Amino acid sequence: MRNISASTGALIATVLAISVVSQASAQTKPSAPNPEATLTAKMNAYVGCINRLSERSYSSRSRYFSWANQNGPTGKERIIYGTYTIYDTSDCRKNVEQANALEPRDAELEAAGSAYADAVSKLEPLLKEADDYYTQENYKDDKMAKGKAMHPRLVAAWDAFAKADKDLRRNVEVINDKRALERLAEIERSEGRKARYHVEALMIQAKRVLRTQNADKPDLATLTQALNDYEAATKDLESAASADDQKIGSMFTGSAKSFLTSAKQLMRRIRDKTPYSQGDKMMINAGSGWMIEGTPERLLRDYNQLIDAYNRGTRI
Repeated sequence: MRNISASTGALIATVLAISVVSQASAQTKPSAPNPEATLTAKMNAYVGCINRLSERSYSSRSRYFSWANQNGPTGKERIIYGTYTIYDTSDCRKNVEQANALEPRDAELEAAGSAYADAVSKLEPLLKEADDYYTQENYKDDKMAKGKAMHPRLVAAWDAFAKADKDLRRNVEVINDKRALERLAEIERSEGRKARYHVEALMIQAKRVLRTQNADKPDLATLTQALNDYEAATKDLESAASADDQKIGSMFTGSAKSFLTSAKQLMRRIRDKTPYSQGDKMMINAGSGWMIEGTPERLLRDYNQLIDAYNRGTRI
């Protein structure tokens, strides 16, 4: 259900790093680095790479395959869009090297970070080469010879990047999930189940919904349960907003409900096996799937808007 065609790009969700340091941590002497603070710095380096480079890398692939078929360009295409370049990768390489040396050491996470930096660094110049070729319409001078030669290199680079991106995300999410649950337990212990607790609980449930619906083969029972739990979390959030002295920003609440609506629309499409129309497929392959109800792209957009609202301080 997730992939409309081979040209559809992978779905990328914004990765949220935990950057909250407790009051006790802030009082720690500089000569004795706090483990929580160093872990935050370590995680933020990997997350920074993903948030800056991944979406654009996948968009470059979607752009390319929106006009070129899986066997590569022929020179006979009606429209030739080329591809997109990505941002400079040097900061990512440097930050990953520094993060890999920080405590706590984690060999699997660090290897994933290095593999990501290596893959995206190799993708950058290749995309620049392809962009120059197509932007300058050099295919009109060599009968698409270079375009044909570049195709397997582009595919290999995108495949290597996609694997590295998936591995790094998995490692980051395992750690961030554990920290989120620990933070939620600490909030409940210190404040009880008030507004702040319900904001954090909702974010945990939202991520669960996204992962369930973005699975290659979504399980309807698992998806429905995750959606029910998230809907309960939104109701708890609204109740807390009206009962507690601390206010929850309307932007955050609105984003939470928009995500719920999109998640339900996608669940119904999966449940009812509703196919996409030919027009829908064209929009999805052109990168406009977020405009269509009941698409993973719409769900992803609303999830990222929820994270934006969370990060902008609309949380308690």
